[in-house]
Amino acid sequence: MASNFCTNAEESPEPVKAEVKGTIPSWLQGTLLRNGPGIFSLGDTSYDHFFDGMAIMHSFAFKDGEVTHRSRFLRSDSYKANMAANRIVVSEMGTMAYPDPSKNFVFKAITFLNHTVPDFTDNGASNFIKYGNDIYATSETNYIRKIDPVTLETQDKVDYLKYLPVNLASSHPHYDKEGNAYNMGTSVAEKGKTKYILFKVPAVSGTDKNTTVPALKKVEVVCNVPCRSLLQPSYYHSFGMTENYFIFIEQPLKLDILKMATAYMRGVNWASCLKFCPEENTLIHLIDRKTGKEVETKYYTGSMVVYHHVNAFEEDGHVVFDVIAYNDNSLYDMFYLSKLKENLEFQDDSYSKPKYRRFVLPIRSDKGIAVGEDLVKLKCTTASAVKEKEGKLMCQAEVLCEGFELPRLNYGFNGKKHRFVYGNFVEESALSKEVGKLDTETKEKLKWSEDNCWPSEPVFISRPNGESEDDGVVLISVINSNPGQSSYILLLDGRTFKEVARAYVSTGLHKDMHGLFIPQ
Repeated sequence: MASNFCTNAEESPEPVKAEVKGTIPSWLQGTLLRNGPGIFSLGDTSYDHFFDGMAIMHSFAFKDGEVTHRSRFLRSDSYKANMAANRIVVSEMGTMAYPDPSKNFVFKAITFLNHTVPDFTDNGASNFIKYGNDIYATSETNYIRKIDPVTLETQDKVDYLKYLPVNLASSHPHYDKEGNAYNMGTSVAEKGKTKYILFKVPAVSGTDKNTTVPALKKVEVVCNVPCRSLLQPSYYHSFGMTENYFIFIEQPLKLDILKMATAYMRGVNWASCLKFCPEENTLIHLIDRKTGKEVETKYYTGSMVVYHHVNAFEEDGHVVFDVIAYNDNSLYDMFYLSKLKENLEFQDDSYSKPKYRRFVLPIRSDKGIAVGEDLVKLKCTTASAVKEKEGKLMCQAEVLCEGFELPRLNYGFNGKKHRFVYGNFVEESALSKEVGKLDTETKEKLKWSEDNCWPSEPVFISRPNGESEDDGVVLISVINSNPGQSSYILLLDGRTFKEVARAYVSTGLHKDMHGLFIPQ
């Protein structure tokens, strides 16, 4: 299976009806979009890292019990430049592109200058974002690409920097009931300061519904969080949000900006400029959504690396937030294609199994509380927040589960107290062969797997007017490597985790990253 990671995908842009086995609920109407890398070699050049591959998008349209599938490469500027040259000419995070040796000195000098102050890729192969009425393919750079969610055709290229000063941006925004989107980005050395910017992209109003102006044009800055190091901002992939607060983890996994500026000259990729500092604590920023200010209390925990927040909610004067946390940053290195080719079983002794951790932040003031006292008063958790000195709490998490990643939940419970989480079990390796449902109260796990099949991140879709949090279906794209068998989209019952239906597609599916469901 791992060797297939390195094989170029083929797109199927025309809609093809899938072969359904079982019965798809009549209420399931909409499109599941999935995004991930699909092209890994071009001409005599190859990407070094799996995450760098040129994006391929898949759509699964559900209507009246039927499923229609199509796929298309993202026609980014990076894709067009690479294809025109028949070689990789645009650098990605884990792959530095160098000029064809036959090119002249002037061309090579221009390439060097472009990498000193890098103009990042628009190869949005990580996720999809909805701003206003528009859908964008995104990675984590300042560029996103608008796409047609029906045909998957690539449309406008949008630069965050035209609307607010962020050089990098998360690919996991949050949405409220009104349709407003919230995201955050990193502003590097802007006016001599490096900061994290939380911003809001308002929902499209009635008067703007027919406009072609990007929703980002009305972006609002909610909060600026100073970076604790001018030229070494923390890397982050997601953040948390409750009804009244944002949660941002400033972890000791840092991007060294000066090293990035000289990476091309030194013959190394930009990913090598990520530095994990295990001796440093992790800062937890709790930001009041109404005031845009951080709360007075400073929260800390030990060193860790977090890619995915699960959820966050408020309970009895506390903010509770769940994350998937690693002890180090070895996960990224496991996806270098050279390692995948050598390690067909994807077993690695250096694998750091992630832990599902629950942190609790007491909101009340610690004045009058003795040093050494635990301010967490919730009886439903063993998480603690111990006063170290005035205004500073050291937080320890409760571990709810180990070997669990790519968490998704009923998004109607985003920012509210949840019970169930769906995700991939990665107990043996980072390549998941099982998806599951975790009950955070009882710790019970329900699992699904099938021989020689590799499931994607599960996406929960709530039944309209559902009776419970888990009343709905879970959508999973499954790569099937059994000889003579097709890959398929799988539907599991959100409550029982038993199969409801599957729809076989006649074209190949690929190991992807994240997805977005668009209701009809």
